Amino acid sequence: MTETNAFNNDEKSKRSRRHSSRRHSSSSTISSGSKSGRRQRAHKRCSISAFIGQLFFNFISKIIRLVFQLIYGVKGETMPAITDPILLESATSLARKIRKQELTSVQVVEAFICRIKEVNPKLNCCVDNRFDDALKDAAEADKLIKSGTHTEEELEKTKPYLGVPISTKDCIAVKGLLHTAGLYARKDVHATEDATAMALMRQAGAIPFALTNISEVCMWWESNNVVHGRTSNAYDSNRIVGGSSGGEGCIQSAAASPFGLGSDIGGSIRMPAFFNGIFGHKPSKLIVSNKGQFPMPFSDEQNSFLGIGPMSRFAEDLKPMLRIIAGEKAKELRLDEPVDLQKVRFFYQESDGGGRLVSPVDADLLAGMQRTVQHLRQKVKPVSVEKVQLEQFRQSTIIWFANMKDDSGYTFAHQLGDLKVSINPYVELVKWIFGASKHTFIGLLTAIMDKTQVQYGSSKYKHMVQKRDELRAEMQELLGEDGVLLYPTHPTVAPYHNEPIFRPINFSYTGIVNVLGFPATAVPLGQLGSEGVPLGLQVIANFNNDRLCLAVAEELERAFGGWARPEVKV
Repeated sequence: MTETNAFNNDEKSKRSRRHSSRRHSSSSTISSGSKSGRRQRAHKRCSISAFIGQLFFNFISKIIRLVFQLIYGVKGETMPAITDPILLESATSLARKIRKQELTSVQVVEAFICRIKEVNPKLNCCVDNRFDDALKDAAEADKLIKSGTHTEEELEKTKPYLGVPISTKDCIAVKGLLHTAGLYARKDVHATEDATAMALMRQAGAIPFALTNISEVCMWWESNNVVHGRTSNAYDSNRIVGGSSGGEGCIQSAAASPFGLGSDIGGSIRMPAFFNGIFGHKPSKLIVSNKGQFPMPFSDEQNSFLGIGPMSRFAEDLKPMLRIIAGEKAKELRLDEPVDLQKVRFFYQESDGGGRLVSPVDADLLAGMQRTVQHLRQKVKPVSVEKVQLEQFRQSTIIWFANMKDDSGYTFAHQLGDLKVSINPYVELVKWIFGASKHTFIGLLTAIMDKTQVQYGSSKYKHMVQKRDELRAEMQELLGEDGVLLYPTHPTVAPYHNEPIFRPINFSYTGIVNVLGFPATAVPLGQLGSEGVPLGLQVIANFNNDRLCLAVAEELERAFGGWARPEVKV
């Protein structure tokens, strides 16, 4: 009886424990499901909110565009026609003719000086010059050629651009010229020596002759500052030229310089090249020395994002320029290896997939992408032409901003203070309202926003660095050693002056490539769009595969015509 009771009691205890366990398990499942459901509902609400926010942004952007059209009218001023055939030659062609004594360097330099004097009152692209010294250098180049001490072949090898004038932006040092970076505090600063890249171009025979406009401290995508003023687009003087190499893009677009150097940390070569209808190449990371720029990067990471690169109306100039400015590292690029485009794998992506507060891609640009894809499939006939959608591109903006952070202690307010003091952007903003500040509105706004962005070392910073690394690995796997990605350089054609203030994040299409470190070339697509300004795209390749980008640029120039002359009413 005792054993039976004990057995029964034990069975009751087990059943009780099992029942309790089932109740606990059921309760845990309900609790877990409840939490999951709440997360899903919260995510859905966020998605709906983001969607509504983007619709509102797109609607407001269209209203703002209409307002600007009413303010500026349909088109800007007319550019003077290009009458001197010298202005229509590539830098490479000019160098060849100078070596062959079909042209003199003095003739060439004089032609471009005359063109600058002709267009600069309308465009304000050139902010300093060494015209007299350049003509003396040109005379010396002609003297060297006529002396016969070097054969034509020797000159081509040792001084491939002998006698050809070159321009660059006002943040890349040219000995004797202004070196302000668009900062009022530096308005009287002159460079005491050439930047490394310019020194290499000078050694190759090029003659520095003009300095071009930029944005304040090179950190905005319209070239305007209180030192030099604003630069206007040669196709439509009511439109921007981009930044920060905007003056450089403009001077070449107007046929006032045969070629030049730009620099790019968020698209500062490629956006101006796109808006001005020329070619511009951002090299692979750490290939071209950044020494001689102001401001310089504060960290090794930032230094890898920044790159000096070639800009020209003609694709054939890019590769020889890159070979020169890369110096000893040129061998890493294998630029002399031939590229068979039929063996290249082409990928294309039409948009970032809906980045927050980023404009939709213009219909003209989508049509340009489709024409390019059609040409590749029908004429080039490569291994493949495949449409892709890299989802991480949607987060390009936050990835760029986070990765730009460093532990130096310097903020954008320090940069506006010439790295000597940290300005108070709030005080300066009040002064700006009354016309008393020596800074641009967007510069002050950037300094204020800089303090609200992701901070170096934070969990969000680490998360975005991881996102960058994941995207980099994904693209490396996609592109391999024989692939290129065609991607919009910008979601819209050149906006009106000041319009970027209302679309500040659109630079993300170029900025993401900088933090990834890949090479990229901005390529004009010949014909102008429905708004009378250039169309284009960028070509991206894997590390040190710059030659693939450049080969595609040359092919698209042959197919669509490249640079278009801005000689009609614009």
